[in-house]
Amino acid sequence: QVQLVESGGGLVQAGDSLRLSCAASGRAFTTYVMYWFRQVPGKEREFVAAVSWSTITWSASTYYSDSVKGRFTISRDNAKNMVYLQMNSLNPEDTAVYYCAADQKYYGMGVPSYQIDYWGQGTQVTVSS
Repeated sequence: QVQLVESGGGLVQAGDSLRLSCAASGRAFTTYVMYWFRQVPGKEREFVAAVSWSTITWSASTYYSDSVKGRFTISRDNAKNMVYLQMNSLNPEDTAVYYCAADQKYYGMGVPSYQIDYWGQGTQVTVSS
């Protein structure tokens, strides 16, 4: 069982940066792939980024949707059970509720949200033009 709590959302202007944080509680944090999804009203929850951890190479692998690649950076701090999403060059199309999620598998960027086991409550990000 994993509990996830997001923080760091808010209202910013286009071009600004924002960092989201996700605190995870539970055991074996390094065995989980950590995801960020986002959702706007009337649309499906969409994949934003994911970070896995290899206990063989002792390193992280990251994955991004095309819409955020080059602007967003996902990272994890295994010592603190934390995941971050650094969002730069924000634009109004990034406005959404952002959700932290966890699963012991990486399913790919097209993963439907129902496939993911654990979710946070979400944090609102609003980017004004």
